[in-house]
Amino acid sequence: MGVVILIILAVVVVCFFISLSLRRHGESERPKPDWRRTEELFNDPSTNRVMRVWLDATGERHYVPEGTRRAS
Repeated sequence: MGVVILIILAVVVVCFFISLSLRRHGESERPKPDWRRTEELFNDPSTNRVMRVWLDATGERHYVPEGTRRAS
């Protein structure tokens, strides 16, 4: 029984660390050429990164890091 709990705990910990490196919904490393830049900026509270909103041809929003961090 104790081994099963340790295995489950290890899987949860590994999944947690993998999730830290994954991008969130709508987040991109850089904008695509056909996206339109907006003036909307926000501070992502989970990473403390400043994100810019970009729109694609369908109007879907995409979030790209601006490369700066806001002071907390």
